Amino acid sequence: MWSDPGAAQALGSRDLATILRAYRAANRLSQEALAAQLGYDKSYVAMIETRKRNPGDVAGRRHIARALGLPFHLLGVTDPDDADFAALVQFGDSVIRLAEIARQSGRVVEAVNELWPLAARLEARAAEGRLERETLYLLAAARLALGVSLGTVLPEERLPGAAAWTGKALVLARHLDDDHFLATTLRMHGNELRKAGRLRAAVARLEHAVAVSTTSAARGVAFALLARAAGEAGLPDLFTEAIEGCQQRVDAGSGKELLLNPFTLREIHARGLLALDRPLDALKVLDAAAGAPAAPQWQVIERVTTGEVLAATGEQAGAEEALASAVATAEHRRLPHQLQRAVRAAKHGSLPAVVDAGRSALQRLRGLLSPAA
Repeated sequence: MWSDPGAAQALGSRDLATILRAYRAANRLSQEALAAQLGYDKSYVAMIETRKRNPGDVAGRRHIARALGLPFHLLGVTDPDDADFAALVQFGDSVIRLAEIARQSGRVVEAVNELWPLAARLEARAAEGRLERETLYLLAAARLALGVSLGTVLPEERLPGAAAWTGKALVLARHLDDDHFLATTLRMHGNELRKAGRLRAAVARLEHAVAVSTTSAARGVAFALLARAAGEAGLPDLFTEAIEGCQQRVDAGSGKELLLNPFTLREIHARGLLALDRPLDALKVLDAAAGAPAAPQWQVIERVTTGEVLAATGEQAGAEEALASAVATAEHRRLPHQLQRAVRAAKHGSLPAVVDAGRSALQRLRGLLSPAA
């Protein structure tokens, strides 16, 4: 409830009378009901709300804060954990930004290792019901960043776990009254749903992301992810519409996001055409020059897609070269589900040497990513 803008304003006042009235209004409680919750007489609650009484003792204020799910410092008292938690919150945004830089530069395991302690500490605090609006933003951002990073580094059978984290971020984003953050969360959650095989749900989230995006660049990124989901879901008209929407923004130079990049868009376009059973059209798209990848993992993704397309069009030698390159780089970058894609493509294209190499690499990665005994 403290994510509500009105309630957040009451918290910002640091005034106990205002906070109690806001709590009762949000929960539709009478003074008598609130008094019962706090273990006070109704008359005492009434006097606090009219400022005729002001509990000044530390124990009393801690009791009220605990009962209402408030951080203690909002009522002017401290908790032994508050100083450490305040430092965590102060640097939380920086942790998330640095983790995102690490992920985009191909150091995904490092990103997960940075995000996990932050997310775990925030989740523990949330379980106590003691997060104010600003910290709820941080929790939502940590959930989102962790889910996206896990979605990059986990094998396919564990990708629903990544989607679960981005879904938990979306639960908060819907309450924070911030269209930009909501659009970002919808995009990332939709993409993780797609990777986990929940294509219709992914399409729904990504169409919503397009609708609520507040900038041309954000809408372009949403279109790019929607194109991928629509292709895999077998929706040709929506796929074409989304590709065109993204292409327009790439041509206009609408932003520097990873997905508003000619190399990335070419891969998305080709993979969608292949999913729609148009391998020759996909090959034509891949034949066009598109510059360099915006992030190291996109080189692996593009190599797998190229191998899939070449195998589908009967170009065995080219497919084997592309997929062998993808296997080696995916193992180096610790991208197990790209290895799984490469193995499937090699198996479908009757390339046993690549299948064996991919399975061996995947087994080695699984060992690295499994919890210690």
